[in-house]
Amino acid sequence: MIDFENKKYLKMKQDSSYAKKVTQMLAHDEIVLDSYKSMRDGVVFTDRRIISINVQGITGKKVDYTSIPYKRIGMYSVETSGALDLDSELALNVSGVKGTILFEFRGRTKILEIARYISEAI
Repeated sequence: MIDFENKKYLKMKQDSSYAKKVTQMLAHDEIVLDSYKSMRDGVVFTDRRIISINVQGITGKKVDYTSIPYKRIGMYSVETSGALDLDSELALNVSGVKGTILFEFRGRTKILEIARYISEAI
């Protein structure tokens, strides 16, 4: 599960191959929007939810998946990248979770498209 005490994810970079890690978890008609990874962990955005992937242990065979349905998000904030600052951020307030979960991204991110899906769901 996401470490809700340390709510900040390492800066992640777009990596479409990371979506394969959640294929078996997806609903029949669920669509992957984009996927990102840091060193070992990652996040996959679908049209219904955010799936956090936390690779554990030395071998990395143990993996924790946390699903955050968009409808559980009460409030969110996005920060897009700029001309010199190429990083973007997504901050979430999820019902049942104290505080904010922060995802940081490097490089190209479909952050506004993700924000649109969250807006439609909440």
